[in-house]
Amino acid sequence: MTNLLAYAAPLGRVLLSFMFILSGFQKITGYAGTQGYMEMMGVPGALLPLVILVELVGGIALLVGWQAQIAAFLLAGFSIVSGFLFHLVPSFGMEGMAAQGEVISFMKNVTIAGGMLMVVAFGPGTLSVGSRRVAVPAE
Repeated sequence: MTNLLAYAAPLGRVLLSFMFILSGFQKITGYAGTQGYMEMMGVPGALLPLVILVELVGGIALLVGWQAQIAAFLLAGFSIVSGFLFHLVPSFGMEGMAAQGEVISFMKNVTIAGGMLMVVAFGPGTLSVGSRRVAVPAE
């Protein structure tokens, strides 16, 4: 059981960070399309560089466990805000399966935020840059 606990946090960080890192790179390669989608949803396209920065830097920081609690807090907030902007509000004007899909996507964002808040509460765990301790020589 101890071995499982030792690897649960790093595996959780990999799984939580993967979506943000991949999404950040996809936004770079599909910059114009993403910017257009943001504007269509009422979000200024000029915010796209900030979105990419949050996803890439936050995702990588979470992955390696560097400042993981700060990164997780920011990514939790990002998940909630983007869920409201892109999934919850549009679902009110839809019917049937489309609306159900948007509600599920919103709930996915809420669930991701919950996982991020677990990292905020309990830290990055083992095998992380944040768990390394620097020994201070005795004087």
